This record gives sequence, structure tokens and C-alpha cells, in this order.
Amino acid sequence: MSSPTSDTTPTTTTGKDSAAARRGSVTPGTAGTPGTDLVTEGGRTTIADTVVSKIAGMAVRDVSGVHAMGAGASRAFGAIRERIPGASSSVSQGVSVEVGERQAAVDVDIVVEYGVAIPDVADAVRRNVVTALERMTGLEVTEVNITVDDVYLPGQDDTSQDDAGNGDAKSRSSEPRVQ
Repeated sequence: MSSPTSDTTPTTTTGKDSAAARRGSVTPGTAGTPGTDLVTEGGRTTIADTVVSKIAGMAVRDVSGVHAMGAGASRAFGAIRERIPGASSSVSQGVSVEVGERQAAVDVDIVVEYGVAIPDVADAVRRNVVTALERMTGLEVTEVNITVDDVYLPGQDDTSQDDAGNGDAKSRSSEPRVQ
């Protein structure tokens, strides 16, 4: 800044700051802005991938309309794990993350309940994950990718396999049916 009285100088924001501000999650230039509190003059704070996964997993589970998390095989393995005495279910099942110094990207696999509007559930999951991670870790969440692996039908056994494993030749075709 060229003048000693910089109180009246307007501040400009970078592309990532203005994108975060448009999301309504931060105000550029303030304490608590995602990523700014992790590297300071006093040192660096590193947040492990497992911490981010657990926070994201809890945030997803808080959304109404999400029945379970994970693809079919991981859900089946999780159901077996829950039956073992002393074993606990994994909060981060169905969540994978990439964590940098100041940013995180999240991929989530979910099963939705029958009758819910999937785009609405996906929006709520995305909002909840971004809010929880930015508030608790200070990381800027660059993206939350959501894969809906199944829909839960009332009365359905939670450990049942996906319909794709029913031997139907059309479901295993190597050519995509839609684009």
C-alpha cells in the first residue's frame, strides 16, 4: 500500500475469496476466513484427512433423507463390522477427501430414502458439509461431489445387494444406455 493512511483504501478480493463470499460463508479480510488461520506467524496447523472425513461424515448423516453412506460393498462390510462385539461403525464410511494446506475436496457416496427429492437432498448435504468443514477446520471447501448409490425402500434389508447384481445382462452392458 502506497499511503500510510490505508484505512480508506478499498480492499480487493481474489477469485477464491469472492467465490466464498458469494456462497455467503465468509466475509473477505476477516478472521475465520477459510484457510487464513491455518498458517500463521506462530506456525502451521495441519488437519489430517481422517479428521476432515469424520466431520464430513457427521455432516452428511445430519441431513434428512440420507438413509446410509457408502457403496453397496462398503455398506455390507459395515453391517458385518457392527455385529462384531467391540467393533464400531466408521463415521467416515462413504467419504473420501483430499486435504491441502488451505483447501479440501470431498466425495460422498449416499443412499437416499425413497420419496425424497434427490437434488434437494444433494444440495442440503453439500451445504451441510461445506458449513461444518469451514466452521470447524478453517479449510476452504472447493467441491463436494455426491454419488447417490441406492434408494432405500421401506422394509428393505439394509445389507441387501444392489439390483445390478441380479444377473440381468442389460445391467452389465459395457455400452452406456444414457449420456
